[in-house]
Amino acid sequence: MSAFTPASEVLLRHSDDFEQSRILFAGDMQDDLPARLTCADSRAHTQQFHHWQVLSRQMEDRVRFSLVADQTDIADCDTLIYYWPKNKPEAQFQLMNLLSLLPVGCDIFVVGENRSGVRSAEQMLEGYATLTKIDSARRCGLYHGRLENKPSFDAEKHWGEYQLDNLTIKTLPGVFSRDGLDVGSQLLLSTLTPHTKGKVLDVGCGAGVLSAVLASHSPKVRLTLCDVSAPAVEASRATLAANGFEGEVFASNVFSEVTGRFDMIISNPPFHDGVETSLEAAQNLIRGAVRHLGSGGELRIVANAFLPYPKLLDEIFGFHEVLAQTGRFKVYRTVMTRQAKK
Repeated sequence: MSAFTPASEVLLRHSDDFEQSRILFAGDMQDDLPARLTCADSRAHTQQFHHWQVLSRQMEDRVRFSLVADQTDIADCDTLIYYWPKNKPEAQFQLMNLLSLLPVGCDIFVVGENRSGVRSAEQMLEGYATLTKIDSARRCGLYHGRLENKPSFDAEKHWGEYQLDNLTIKTLPGVFSRDGLDVGSQLLLSTLTPHTKGKVLDVGCGAGVLSAVLASHSPKVRLTLCDVSAPAVEASRATLAANGFEGEVFASNVFSEVTGRFDMIISNPPFHDGVETSLEAAQNLIRGAVRHLGSGGELRIVANAFLPYPKLLDEIFGFHEVLAQTGRFKVYRTVMTRQAKK
């Protein structure tokens, strides 16, 4: 990446203040500023696999991807720069984790777009650090404080679950549709028929709800699930385990870590990256599916009806059909044929 996000541009206005700092970067890091900012030392922790991919090229083992940060991630850092995500429970989870490990007295900087709710940081950290807004530019706010009291943190207390028919769906902060089944996934599920067989890949698996429902009425399916989000990967593993289902679950940036071919690929792909609209993941899903579908294998996705996926499906596969639709969503299906663009 070369272009910086508005949040990073605000941080760069204060670059002189960071030259002697040993910085831990965390949160919604959508560019490579953590690898490029001039400072005494820099480390990064992320729950997003695609952010780790970008940063690890330059920071190598000084950046780590995992659900929870540990003391080795903190090392001897004396400054935290936290990029505020759009999801408040996700911020709560990450910040309490990090502040429980950082030394009292360390500098805390929180930066984010105003529309993402970054103002909530002041109240969230109340009792642990007194944050003050020190800059406002590019529709972003930058807050600073020092850690006064370390919170206690227990990741197990952040787990949630909900029931879907006879299934238990396990969730974590930051996982899509954490509190219940979303309308789009429900529509996609309505098109999956019992007694499905073969190898099924669930891309962007979230809490694992699509795979769990499929396994409940099609016990002969062989499931593979992937997501860029560490909370989603852990939630999907927990969902499968809670219902006695088997499946391989791992982190992947769409198909980056996927090998082999499948009889079906299912997905409710995201169309946001942070607060920004982004069709990149879904477009990569459609384009890359031809390399991971066997002959006659099908791609089945649900998407907001206004998104321009039919044209791309036709361009890559030669055709598409709409299996179900509402005023907001459509379920698209296409099949791997000799005419598909490999």
